[in-house]
Amino acid sequence: MNLAIKDVQHNVGRFSLTAVGIGMMLMIVMGMAGIYRGLIEDATLIINRIDSDLWIVQRDTRGPFAEMSRVPETLVYRVQAVPGIISAREFVFHTIQRQHDGKPLRMSVLGLSWPTDKGEWLPLVSGRPLARNHFEIIVDKALGFQLHEKIKLGKETYTVVGITSGMVSSGGDGMGIVTVSDSQAIQFDSVGEALRLERSARERRSAEVDIFQNQPQLVEQLAHPASELPAISSPAISAVIASLAPGTNIDQVQELIASWGDVSVFTKAEQEDLLLQGMVDKARRQLGMFRTLLTIIAAVIMALILYTLTLDKLHSIALLKLLGAPDRTILGMLLQQAVALGVMGYVIALVMGRQLFPYFPRRVVITNEDLLQLFLIVLAISVLSSLLGIWRAMRVRPTEALMG
Repeated sequence: MNLAIKDVQHNVGRFSLTAVGIGMMLMIVMGMAGIYRGLIEDATLIINRIDSDLWIVQRDTRGPFAEMSRVPETLVYRVQAVPGIISAREFVFHTIQRQHDGKPLRMSVLGLSWPTDKGEWLPLVSGRPLARNHFEIIVDKALGFQLHEKIKLGKETYTVVGITSGMVSSGGDGMGIVTVSDSQAIQFDSVGEALRLERSARERRSAEVDIFQNQPQLVEQLAHPASELPAISSPAISAVIASLAPGTNIDQVQELIASWGDVSVFTKAEQEDLLLQGMVDKARRQLGMFRTLLTIIAAVIMALILYTLTLDKLHSIALLKLLGAPDRTILGMLLQQAVALGVMGYVIALVMGRQLFPYFPRRVVITNEDLLQLFLIVLAISVLSSLLGIWRAMRVRPTEALMG
């Protein structure tokens, strides 16, 4: 006869409620670990998906994710001319917050180098990659748009041609993927009043320059948008990404590009380190601390629960001792119940988490490694938590059973 099973059957209601409470607490621990993993995956998502060997950004910056980076579009042709590089393309990335249907819309905009990159590598759940250079957009499903829906960004309207999954920024914002030219149009869009004031300022400054007074027809050119003025360069891009030919010495190529005076260059691994040690480092460490604290709190609560359950059985334990039951039988009963509570709580946490985690605002990534680690921690907590109850049970004297 197993005393642990008999005791559980006798107090099945209390035991079940206790297991549910422990399960909910362990679900929070599991969720915190999943959010920690999700934060890291979101931060390095684009770098891993694009899978380029080198990132060329503005000199003395850590762009394009850690801080703002601006490089000219012509940098692409300079990079392509470097021996060992087989492809180079533009990269534009920025975050916007606009209004859509009366609600705030926060979106990270990723610009693809058309027509080299049409987004075939994106994990589409419906729709298709970009087929035109303008006015098409692929969105992450977290943004809540439907296929073929119209989105007004700036002065233009974009049609949703594809919906992807899991494409979010390090801040958890869903991505909108367009071409580089469209992403620049969205980024540098200005309202009509701002354009009018800019033109007035140009005309005012032109009145002080002799060349405009001698050639009045030049003043007419000042009415055009800044992007159409020949003396003004085209809008900048965030970075240039490059892939190397097999067998190329990446250190030599990196050293050559770094010798240019206007850019900095990072490898894929260095760009990941910049993200993890810069943008998300504090959040990552804070989540790690919360996870540790929750694990300690779970251990303390389980110890108190098991101690309370032991106190309720003191009379029964004294009676068992009076009948001649050895200490190892009582110890085994308490230890088995503690492990059973921990395992049941773990199973409940796993089942509840699978149902609830998809609805969390941030992505929750649960790996098999984390699940195994948590299971071992739960077993260790169960054994350690039972020690307090075992200590109290061992101090019970058999004569206490005769005291009522």
